[in-house]
Amino acid sequence: MTTRIDQRFADLKRDGRAALVTFTMAGDPDTNTSLAILKALPKAGADVIELGMPFTDPMADGPAIQAGGLRALNAGQTMGKSLAMVRAFRKADNATPIVLMGYYNPIYIYGVARFLTDATAAGIDGLIVVDLPPEEDEELCLPALAAGLNFIRLATPTTDDKRLPAVLANTSGFVYYVSITGITGAAAPDVDKVGAAVARIKRHTKLPVAVGFGVRTARQARDIATGAEGVVVGSALVNAVKDSLNKNGKATPRTVKAVTRLVAKLARGVRGGRKRKAQPMIREQTS
Repeated sequence: MTTRIDQRFADLKRDGRAALVTFTMAGDPDTNTSLAILKALPKAGADVIELGMPFTDPMADGPAIQAGGLRALNAGQTMGKSLAMVRAFRKADNATPIVLMGYYNPIYIYGVARFLTDATAAGIDGLIVVDLPPEEDEELCLPALAAGLNFIRLATPTTDDKRLPAVLANTSGFVYYVSITGITGAAAPDVDKVGAAVARIKRHTKLPVAVGFGVRTARQARDIATGAEGVVVGSALVNAVKDSLNKNGKATPRTVKAVTRLVAKLARGVRGGRKRKAQPMIREQTS
C-alpha cells in the first residue's frame, strides 16, 4: 500500500529535491487560527506537515514547543478537535501528507483502537510517537501499520549501528534523524556531522531520511537538504506564532502570515539545496 507520504517522497525524488517538513502545534494559539495555519502551509511551501498533539509533559521538546502545547491546551484543544482539524483540511487538500507527532499518553487516553479508526478516517497518514521504543511495538506501532498508517521512528546521534536495526525494523514513510543531542530548538545542527550521520543511516535503509531539531534558517535548510531527503522545522515556526500574538496571548491578523512567510523562506532554502536534474535537450531537426 502506497501512502501519501510514500508518494510525496517519490515525487520529490523524481524532481531532484528534498522535502520541507513543517511542524505546527494543533490548537496553537486557538483551534480556528491553528486550522488556518494548517490550510496555508502547503501553498507556502510545506511538502509534509507534522501536526503536534498537545501534551502537558513533552519530555523531548524545548521551551518553544512546550509553550505552544500549553497555549493549545489552555485554549481547550483536545484530540477530537485535532482530528476534526485534519478532516476540515482534507476537504480541500487530499495530497499533502499529515503526520501526528507527540506522545503516547493522549492516544492511550483516547483509546488505541478508537484512535486508529478516527485518525485514518480523518486523513492522517503517519505517526511519530517519541516515547514508544521498538520494544513496545505491539502497543501502537504494529496496529498502526495494520491500519495503513506509516510509523516513523526517530534516530539520534546516540543511535549506534547496533541499535539502528531495531529502530528501523518497523519504521515506514521516512526516518526522522534528530540532529542534536537534547531537546527541540536547543542548538543549531552541525551540517558536517549531520551529513555523516545521514549517510550512515542510509547504509541501513532505503527509506528517505529527514533531519530536524534546531533548523531555523533558510541557509541551514539548504545545507541539510544537500544530503537528506527532508528538512524538518518546528520550533522556529512555533516561535513565529508566539511572536505574532497580542499582549493577552491571542491571535492577531499577523499570526498566519508570520508562519507562512517563514515557511516560504525555508522552502526556498530547501529548493536551493538540491538542483533538479537537467532534462535532455531535444534539438529540432531541419531538412
